[in-house]
Amino acid sequence: MRYEIATLTVKLGKAASVVAGIDAYVKAPEAKGRLLGCWASEIGALNEIFVLRGFADDAELQAERRRALDTTNPFGAGDDIARLQFDSYAPFPFLPPVEPAKLGKVYEIRTYKLKHGGVPATIAAWEAAVPERVKLSPLVIAMHALDGPPRFTHIWPFASLDARASVRADSVAKGIWPPKGGPEWLTGEMHSTIALPTAISPLS
Repeated sequence: MRYEIATLTVKLGKAASVVAGIDAYVKAPEAKGRLLGCWASEIGALNEIFVLRGFADDAELQAERRRALDTTNPFGAGDDIARLQFDSYAPFPFLPPVEPAKLGKVYEIRTYKLKHGGVPATIAAWEAAVPERVKLSPLVIAMHALDGPPRFTHIWPFASLDARASVRADSVAKGIWPPKGGPEWLTGEMHSTIALPTAISPLS
């Protein structure tokens, strides 16, 4: 299983037309992969839309990537996209595949840079900690990057920002989170975006 997050920085006032373009683009007969999530940034860098898709394998992911790179109209909204970035991921192997679901009104997308060799240790730390952590709130996915600098991304849904703050405080107070040994492998460079599901998002 492979995942891709496409980050579309959209021109001012063009979010709605970009989302409509994405919807048609991922439903095209030639499209590969499966749309899992589509969110618009609310806190963090603004005017960004995140498209999460799942693919059966590397070949399917790369074929769909080539489709986007070879067209002047990626995601059916080329004129309204100021910047387009693709990130490819493999899931932490102990996690179930992402499935469409109604999990929350607010999603947090977090990316942490890792020290060299940090992927195996991070996966092990998360595998030990996640079963207790998800009793407090669900985890959509945690996945490590297949390109670019060593890093991993995790996506968490919450009912609200207040619920997010409460769950995070509770997990720390109970000693559930962060995963024991996990922070030792972080460089300290972290990025977080609060995003809201768009109308076409299977995860909402």
